[in-house]
Amino acid sequence: MPDWNTRLEIRLGNTVIAPISQFTPTFNVPHTVIHSIEQDNLGYVRQPQTFTFTMTVQAIGTAVADLTELAVKGKEFEITVAEKKGTDWTFKALKFSRCVITSANPSNVVIDGAPSASFTCMSLSPGVES
Repeated sequence: MPDWNTRLEIRLGNTVIAPISQFTPTFNVPHTVIHSIEQDNLGYVRQPQTFTFTMTVQAIGTAVADLTELAVKGKEFEITVAEKKGTDWTFKALKFSRCVITSANPSNVVIDGAPSASFTCMSLSPGVES
């Protein structure tokens, strides 16, 4: 069984804003089929790709406030892999740069455990290396 000593983090420059507890990416590469009067399915036109994701962070300290401030100001940030020790991560590098938050959804206060907040985001420069 691997010993996972890595995590995803939100960074603004060299400053770590918060670790990510849940990350759900969505890659979209749309294509439009080209038809003519004489024939169907002649080819396709590739539309620009998009990369969106949702992330959840624990509402501990100022993390949610800092991320909400990024959202309000429309400021870009990065998602990176932070390897504390070991070499057991699936990717050599994972970096989503030029990320912006498009919506925020804080959770209710909970009796046990820390509350969390979910953010919907997009990245203008996704890059994954295996």
